[in-house]
Amino acid sequence: MAKNVNVMALLGLLALAAVLGMASGAGGHDYALALKKSILYFEAQRSGVLPPNQRVTWRENSGLFDGKANGVNLVGGYYDAGDNVKFGLPMAFTVTMMSWGILEYGKQMASAGELRNAMDAVKWGTDYFMKAHPEPDVLYGEVGDGDTDHSCWQRPEDMSTSRQAFRIDPQNPGSDLAGETAAAMAAASLVFRSAYPGYANLLLEHAKQLFAFADKYRGKYDASIPVARNYYGSFSGYGDELLWAAAWLYEATEEGCYLEYLARNGDALGGTGWSINQFGWDVKYPGVQVLAAKFLLQGRAGAHAAALRRYAQNAEFFVCSCVGKGGPGNVPRTPGGMMYHQRWNNLQFVTSASFLLTVYADYATKLPGSGGGGAVRCPGGAARPYEILAFVRSQVNYILGDNPRGTSYMVGYGGNFPRQVHHRGASIVSFRKNPSFVSCQEGYASWYPRQAGNPNVLEGAVVGGPDEYDDFADERNNYQQTEAATYNTAPLLGVLARLAGACGTGFEEYQLPPVADANRTSSPPPPASRRRRHKMPSSSPIEIEQNVTRTWAARGATYSRYAVTVTNRSSRKTVRELHLGVAELRGRLWGLDEARYGYVPPKWRQALRPGESLRFVYVQPAGTPANVWVTGYKLV
Repeated sequence: MAKNVNVMALLGLLALAAVLGMASGAGGHDYALALKKSILYFEAQRSGVLPPNQRVTWRENSGLFDGKANGVNLVGGYYDAGDNVKFGLPMAFTVTMMSWGILEYGKQMASAGELRNAMDAVKWGTDYFMKAHPEPDVLYGEVGDGDTDHSCWQRPEDMSTSRQAFRIDPQNPGSDLAGETAAAMAAASLVFRSAYPGYANLLLEHAKQLFAFADKYRGKYDASIPVARNYYGSFSGYGDELLWAAAWLYEATEEGCYLEYLARNGDALGGTGWSINQFGWDVKYPGVQVLAAKFLLQGRAGAHAAALRRYAQNAEFFVCSCVGKGGPGNVPRTPGGMMYHQRWNNLQFVTSASFLLTVYADYATKLPGSGGGGAVRCPGGAARPYEILAFVRSQVNYILGDNPRGTSYMVGYGGNFPRQVHHRGASIVSFRKNPSFVSCQEGYASWYPRQAGNPNVLEGAVVGGPDEYDDFADERNNYQQTEAATYNTAPLLGVLARLAGACGTGFEEYQLPPVADANRTSSPPPPASRRRRHKMPSSSPIEIEQNVTRTWAARGATYSRYAVTVTNRSSRKTVRELHLGVAELRGRLWGLDEARYGYVPPKWRQALRPGESLRFVYVQPAGTPANVWVTGYKLV
């Protein structure tokens, strides 16, 4: 049977090759150039004393007294976006993703002449993290105050706002912040293991201490550093970061205790319960699940294979949902084909998903006995590695200009890119050209409202991007679309390296021919019925049942009231932090609260004990029931 599958895959590849050719620059894009610019962007985001080899020459030293008021040296690190605050959680995620990209595609980066620059970008972050972690159970997670910073429009070199530093410790825990920083340092230790073993060992020691701290003193960091809540609130909690850190420590050390932690805590921390199609600085579950699938595919699961298979099921859900073969949980797409989650900085999710899809497809092709097939079984049909990679290419090409507007959403790439990026340093004349102090008021009065393009080009920055209709307004005050962030670009480094070095290396060279109605990502609703029972995969204890309890006619239309019962069928474990997805809802819903990731039970109903049920209702046109599924839960 496997031989037949391989022959079919080969025939498909040959047919596509005959039509599309083999050039790594298919689509007319210079991925190596885009990679170079992407890495260059991080130099524009540097805080601290800039090095002699600094290539972004419109920047100068800044934040030179960071941490002094707190008695600690916190000079360095990265500004997160268009402001001048150093936020620890997104910075750590940025470094983790840059490191992961190097680990997977460092050879391609080297071929493009960018490996050294990529490693320097990682080290700029990890040097700062070591300063921010002066004691085993202390971690500084923010420098600057978002509220005061956002009241000013100043270059980093002119900052006159608060540079207070905020930390977590045993009395003020932050498992999500400490866990993500541990993941970043563990991943980075692998990046430097060959070239700088001493530095790598130091990073690994910090990572182990931070993970132990995060696990022992549990709590959300935005409860301990409330000034971060309005900017980088931890909506997903800290369970994902604890698992994420454990996965990266296992990858870095091969020590069985970390794999055991991953397996033993999958239920309680949500790794086996969360099925979600969004991955980013807040929610890491898909990343954990893809790493767990990697361990499984590589034969490194050992006695924990059964637990890791449950993680891998959710990784497959992510893949299927992104490529449009996952049923009701599919990621919507714009008319131009871009994955769409939200209006504010949507491209962060496009780049991060593209990276996960790329590495998962590559892992699958190396599965022993697959003959390079490694198809993902999806509700909408198999997703083969070359199909997944072709979809990734379509998303990258969209960002680089293959979209209805013909706009490149990477600044400095192509001829038509955003000129009024929402970025303080880029929008004000360079400090090197004019070192005269720019005050808060002067910045907002003279530079912020200018209709002209920014005087400094923020090369390589990926902005927030277009809305659900592919519309985009290049205006400085349109921060939802024109502000760039480090975590937008970081996942793209690995993907661009993969594409730049793709010539003759595998399936990703081929692109699928257009398919009719290609932008449709939601499966058509199932036939209407008065009773629908939905059981989650065999690993899940949750059952969902829908019933029509009443039907009536009004204003020439017929409506039905649907009652939904969600039951915990576990015999001994309690379901907590339940999140539900509801799609194709055309009426009102009662009994659930809307949350960042789907819907959640009311605050008074925080748990479902064994055998207990949650009920909610909705009303909409008869014969068209909504699709209801479990997005995530923890089983304790």
